[in-house]
Amino acid sequence: MNFTEIILIAVSLAMDAFAVSVAAGTAGRLPKRAAFRLSFHFGLFQFMMPVLGWFAGSHIAPLISAVDHWVAFFLLVFVGGRMIRDGLNPERESVPRDPSRGLALVMLSVATSIDALAVGFSIAMMNVAIWYPAAIIGVVTSAMSVAGIRLGCFFGQKLGPRMEIAGGIVLILIGMRILAADLVF
Repeated sequence: MNFTEIILIAVSLAMDAFAVSVAAGTAGRLPKRAAFRLSFHFGLFQFMMPVLGWFAGSHIAPLISAVDHWVAFFLLVFVGGRMIRDGLNPERESVPRDPSRGLALVMLSVATSIDALAVGFSIAMMNVAIWYPAAIIGVVTSAMSVAGIRLGCFFGQKLGPRMEIAGGIVLILIGMRILAADLVF
């Protein structure tokens, strides 16, 4: 596996994290610390999942592959639904929810990185060491997440609660895409 292949895999795996970062940024201007937490955890989970998939090998992968799309779907629909609800009723909460803390952070991190588990399993089947590809995947995901947050903040400031609703819809559509892709194939 060469560097170009690893970069292409990393970018494709990071697309969900990028889209979720855009959606998270639409809720309002995230402080630098919150943006760092979100992008760091997205990158960390994207790093850890291929490593776990690589180590799990053939023992756990068949069990996970049967439900991974459902887990990602429900997590993204749950978070997206909350964003839509908050966007439709902006005065309900005086302080916007911080997606870079607590359960929301864990759910988003797992939902955006679950596909990386299968990639790690595939890398193990090719007899390739996992540390270098996993590190590249994590760094690319973090960088794309920062870019997504900045893009989302820009549009969120311009369009307000409508962007939070749009961000929630995007998360639900990503969940539906993940579910459809695994059910069709």
